[in-house]
Amino acid sequence: MDTAARIEALNQGKLKFLELLNGNVVALDPEERTCTFEFCVPLDYCHSGNIVQGGFVTAMLDATMSHAIFGLEPDVALLSSLEISTRYEGATLGEDKLRVVGRIRKASYRLVFLDGELYNSAGEVCATAHSVAKISREKP
Repeated sequence: MDTAARIEALNQGKLKFLELLNGNVVALDPEERTCTFEFCVPLDYCHSGNIVQGGFVTAMLDATMSHAIFGLEPDVALLSSLEISTRYEGATLGEDKLRVVGRIRKASYRLVFLDGELYNSAGEVCATAHSVAKISREKP
């Protein structure tokens, strides 16, 4: 399956929370081992006016990192987070065009180490994350 077809498949099978956050996969890069999402979070998921709640920030980072492994390693059937750490570097604003990049740092047969960055429309980093997840692969 080519990259465009993988992106289309990921977007067609997306979970409800990704729809709520207006999230779509926009790029997969096999060489860099990255997945890029765009999000535009409605004000309904914000506090203090237009600041995206931190759990949604983590969810966007987690989803993007997970989609990197699902999009780039087709035999991955399930992924279960063992640990995730999020660092907030600035406010993430609702109704802003957000770009999230998830990256596979290292993958073995059963474990994957991932990281990600969330950028605002000005290109500034708002949050970063690191994750370790357990992989379940399909039998050949």
